[in-house]
Amino acid sequence: MNFLYGKQDWKTFERGEENCFLMTNGLGGFSSLTMIGSCGRNDHGVLMACVKSPNHRYNMIHRLEELLHFEEEKIHISSQDFRRGKRKREEGYYYQCGFSYEDYPVWSYLVKGVEVVKKLVLMQEGNGVGVSYEIRNRSEEDVTLEVLPHLQFIPKGSLLSDQQVFAVEGDSIASNGLRLYYKTNGDFSELPLTFHKELYYAYDACDGRREWGCTAVNHHILFRVSGGETGKLELVYGMKPEPSKMEDMLQDICRRREELAKQADFPEGAARVLAQSANQFVSYRASTEGQTLLAGFPFFEDWGRDTMIAISGCCLATRQYSTAKSILRTFQAYCKKGLMPNLFPEGKEAPGYNTVDAALLFILAVYEYYRKTKDTDFVQSMYDTMEEIIHWYIEGTDFGIKMQEDGLIQAGMEKDQVTWMDVRVENYLPTPRHGKPVEINAYWYNALCIMKEFSGFCTGKKRDYEALAVQVRESFRKFWNEEAGCLKDVLSGTRADTQIRCNQIWAVSLPFSVLSPEREKQVVDVVFRKLYTPYGLRTLDPADEEFWPVYGGGQLERDLAYHQGTVWVFPLGGYYLAYLKVNGYSEEAKACVRGQLQNLEAALREGCIGQLAEIYDGANPVSSKGCFAQAWSVGEILRVYDALRS
Repeated sequence: MNFLYGKQDWKTFERGEENCFLMTNGLGGFSSLTMIGSCGRNDHGVLMACVKSPNHRYNMIHRLEELLHFEEEKIHISSQDFRRGKRKREEGYYYQCGFSYEDYPVWSYLVKGVEVVKKLVLMQEGNGVGVSYEIRNRSEEDVTLEVLPHLQFIPKGSLLSDQQVFAVEGDSIASNGLRLYYKTNGDFSELPLTFHKELYYAYDACDGRREWGCTAVNHHILFRVSGGETGKLELVYGMKPEPSKMEDMLQDICRRREELAKQADFPEGAARVLAQSANQFVSYRASTEGQTLLAGFPFFEDWGRDTMIAISGCCLATRQYSTAKSILRTFQAYCKKGLMPNLFPEGKEAPGYNTVDAALLFILAVYEYYRKTKDTDFVQSMYDTMEEIIHWYIEGTDFGIKMQEDGLIQAGMEKDQVTWMDVRVENYLPTPRHGKPVEINAYWYNALCIMKEFSGFCTGKKRDYEALAVQVRESFRKFWNEEAGCLKDVLSGTRADTQIRCNQIWAVSLPFSVLSPEREKQVVDVVFRKLYTPYGLRTLDPADEEFWPVYGGGQLERDLAYHQGTVWVFPLGGYYLAYLKVNGYSEEAKACVRGQLQNLEAALREGCIGQLAEIYDGANPVSSKGCFAQAWSVGEILRVYDALRS
């Protein structure tokens, strides 16, 4: 699917910054700019390299300033905003004719009879970027393209100091202990070092983040094309000597993405795009020497909970089975006291284990892998770890996680938030869920049913999983809210219990039913009436007095709204799977879901092109917010497409 945009999509500079692209390199590095080529965030960059996978990222080349020099004037074809009154905006979008994104971004410009087609591509499994400019000069005068790379060589999100030293040394630029090699057929010239401190980031400003940035320029590249002639400038930058050729990088990324789409083999165009987008979250992790899934771009790293939710869609629905096995083995190696790491070790830092759901979701992920592959040998290799998880959840482990006498799991203590609704503002918990959370106990029931099935063909410790599952199913009745006709969100003895939230949908969508068919249908209907939107599920009923209609502002405002009504994309996957289930996967039900998914397809054109975002406003979800590309959003919708073809 080739996403095409035209001048109507950037009628104003502000509209031109509404959409961006994302390319990743499989190491945690990426390239992302708006569709008019500007940096609308600190975290945008032409080359965001990763020197230690997957999260030691450095913004090497932040942006490219591009000008066409005619005999009597020079005109920017690049676009960039600056702090008001500090510097005039670069408004190259005025000359921009088109933008497209399929495997890599392509821009086209028309200036005074000169056509320019620009391509940008990120090296795969390496830290490098290539850019080309095909110039068709149909004017009567000679024209020179000038490209000025704006450099940073600083950790992602940091602010460049005007004391940082940049030096051109042979065929490379060196700064801050880093080196970037270059190769070009243009005229490369060193320039006196200048710092540009006026960059303005509209998307950071609206979120209360640092809204301005600084770059350094110490060289430019010139390329001259005579009137009536055609020429092509190529630039390649990489962190290793002799960077790859531009054409090789273009062919490589096209081949890889075509293979991903072919292997996933979805009939729907949107699903094929999402299968390719899912792979953008897969990265090598140096500290574990295995594969991992990054939670989202541009902000998040690889977290246990997010990975275990995303893996079924991003890897299994797309038939990337070897990747799934590598990721699961990575997490298995760090299981401790029955818990899976929510944060991996970095340097001397120990792993973080503050999640109650990641370990239970690990068992579910192994089961989903088994359902796809029937690979009993792999299940056997995971069995002892899964049994260890069950043991610790029964006996009790960290963060107040322990099975109670009724067989249900209790979790959370003091200020530790251990479910996915985990925001903590100093000593205040906006969404307190200490007690027995509904989705955790649905996961627990399913984990017991899965272990009963696995114990039938695996060697290792045995326990009466069936009897325990029966007890949990009986006790799960405590979650039923007769008045509302749905499930309580948590059993805690507080007002939080009866708040209507999206967490209950997983009690229906999971493979083993903990509710009767009648109650499952009631849950689906209530969730649809009160929480469903075309772009995701609300995290809280709008009728609740604690509902926040808009997500935005400073960190405090955003944290308070995060799980208090904000629409999240990923629970929508659970809703559609639950809807299909309670309607017996009928053709009518599948047709209904396909029709509703068409609304979501429009989201692929907004925000990060070809991706699904993290969140939207709770009241009126029209513009994506948070991470512009979120792994579990993509993964959960891919699971729905997968279910539709079965």
